[in-house]
Formats: sequence, structure tokens, C-alpha cells
Amino acid sequence: MDDSPAWFVTRFEEVRQVLRDPRFANNPVASSLGARPEDSPTVRLLDMLGFPEHLRVYLLGSILNNDAPDHTRLRRLVSRAFTARKITNLRPRVAEITDSLLDRLPEHAEDGVVDLIPHFAYPLPITVICELVGIPEADRPQWRQWGADLVSLQPDRLGVTFPAMIDHIHELIRERRGALTDDLLSELIRTHDDDGGRLSDVEMVTMVLTLVLAGHETTAHLIGNGTAALLTHPGQLRLLQDDPALLPRAVHELMRWCGPVHMTQLRYATEDVELAGTLIRKGDAVQLILVSANHDPRHYTDPERLDLTRHPAGHAENHVGFGHGPHYCLGATLAKQEAEVALGKLLARFPASRSPSHRSAWNACRSRAVGGWRPCRCG
Repeated sequence: MDDSPAWFVTRFEEVRQVLRDPRFANNPVASSLGARPEDSPTVRLLDMLGFPEHLRVYLLGSILNNDAPDHTRLRRLVSRAFTARKITNLRPRVAEITDSLLDRLPEHAEDGVVDLIPHFAYPLPITVICELVGIPEADRPQWRQWGADLVSLQPDRLGVTFPAMIDHIHELIRERRGALTDDLLSELIRTHDDDGGRLSDVEMVTMVLTLVLAGHETTAHLIGNGTAALLTHPGQLRLLQDDPALLPRAVHELMRWCGPVHMTQLRYATEDVELAGTLIRKGDAVQLILVSANHDPRHYTDPERLDLTRHPAGHAENHVGFGHGPHYCLGATLAKQEAEVALGKLLARFPASRSPSHRSAWNACRSRAVGGWRPCRCG
């Protein structure tokens, strides 16, 4: 975004290789590269967007931007909230929220058409992640608006929204200290109060900010894109309706075929590295293109074809939609569960659903995208 040069890595195997290679760092300032803070692309981007300087620490210290050992420490502190057992135990609540949204869906119809993005795809994951973290129900509409403001990258909106979010989280922490519960926010407070060296005030606020925003935006787009894909592929839709047990495999194929994340943030070579016969010099920036890796004909047969049976049941993940290696999506299990429940219940409740704009809208949205598919409102 700041015109600095970067290598694009587009093949499946090479993308996975870089994602698990410790010689590529997320943070050029904290790594062995020793870059000056003002030279960091993230800092330059914040300059471009007009972020207040005293608040930048809340973004620069995110788990998304850190490398080991800080990344390992921060991830360990929150990983207990995302264990397979806890996510499985959460499934009845996800189903309950989904049913409630589907009950109200007809109320939003205009001439038989409902926009699933604001009335279903967004409310489900924001409700789930806010309950998991401990954001009060009354505050959740505001979080949805804040999330939209942040991803807009519009300086006038960011300048107001970001300080408001930071102040709000600090206030939540102050209130929760007086009445700790079993949510993630309470767990972070206990960790901080028991041993402040493991989690600073800034890290605690940043963690809440990161989990809520990262925990709903991409999942909402997976549900929206996935619905659009199914409605424009009637053969695959019938396959899923005839065999709901196919849902876990279907979600993996949807993550591959129309996943919401197209590329990773920049990574930096901490030493000279040869990649696919190309020498990446120490300090060079590398951009990993997930959408092309997920359509690599070297790895997939007929990659442009949506095939819900493509991924064998019970096998290792055969796509990079959730990343790979140490920075593999912390909430992947939750996102997959939400998508399974959302798509399964939506199709069961409204089996005759179709896209009012059908395939032409999906193809038009694809043609407008630069470098791959973007989050789409076709559904």
C-alpha cells in the first residue's frame, strides 16, 4: 500500500513453506533485521491513515504482528479458549443463535429477497465471539459498526473509531474486575493481575480488540461467499442437501474456492533464502497470495471447479484458507463450526432459496476483483 517492493509467492507448496519457515518474520523491527520503527510498512500505513501516534502501540503489539517468543506467549494465553472441547461445547449455543436469526429472517424480506450479510452472516459470528470474549450484548451493535469502520480504511472514520474502541475496552476491563466470570476477558484479567509480566495492560486491550474483529469479519464473509457459491452451483447444492454429513468437507472446499482472506500480511526474510529457485535477500518483503495457492493447478485437479467432495473426510486440511504454521488461524475450529451450522440450518430452513441475481452477479463480482475474489454480497 505504500509502494514498497515485495515478492509475491503464489504456489501452494511455496506458500506453505514460507508460512512455517522461521526465517521469515512478521515484524521487521523486533526481528534480527533491526529495522527502524519508522521504516516499518505498518507504521507507514498508520501514518497514511492518520492514526494517532499514542494509540499505535495497540496495533503494533497485536498477536498478528508478533514473532516468537512474544507470539508464542500471547497465543498460549488465549489458546485455552479455543480448544476443540470448548468449541464443541459451544455448538449448541451457535445453533441457538442461528435458529433465532433464521426465525427473524422473513421480517427483513423485501419482495421475497433478504440480504443475508447484515441479517445473518454478520450477526452470527459477532454474537458468538462477543459471548466468548465477554462483550455485553448491549455493546455488540456498536462493535459491528466499529468493525465496518476499521476495514473501510477511511481516515476520517478511523480517527474517531479507534480511540473509542480503546476507551471502551479499558472501561470493560475496569467493570469486569469487580465481577469476574468464566469468559476470556475475565481470564485475561486474572492472568494480568496474577503476573503482570506475562500480559501487559496494552497487550490485554490489544488481545480483546484483535479477537473480536478477527473473529467475526472473516467468518461473516465465509458464510456470505459460501452461500453465494452454493446458490450458483445447484448440483453441488443438491449434493449437500441430500447428504448434510458432507458439511465439514463442504466448508473446507468453500474456504479453498471462495475463502475470505486472499493474502497474508507481509513477511520479511531474516537471512538470504532460496525459494522456488529464486533468491530472496535478507530484508526483502514477501507477500503470500492465499487465493492463488488455493487454485494452484500443480496441487489441485481442475482447481476452478467447486467440488464439495474434494477434501477427504478426516484428513489433514488441504488448503491454506486458514493459513499454516505458527500463525495458523487461532479461531479456525470455531469459524468452521459456525459455517457448518449456519449453512446447514439456512439450507434446511429455506430449501428453495436461490440468488436473485444468480450466476451473472457472482461472475460480475469476480470480474471486478483485482487479483482474486473479494468478499461478495451476491448471496
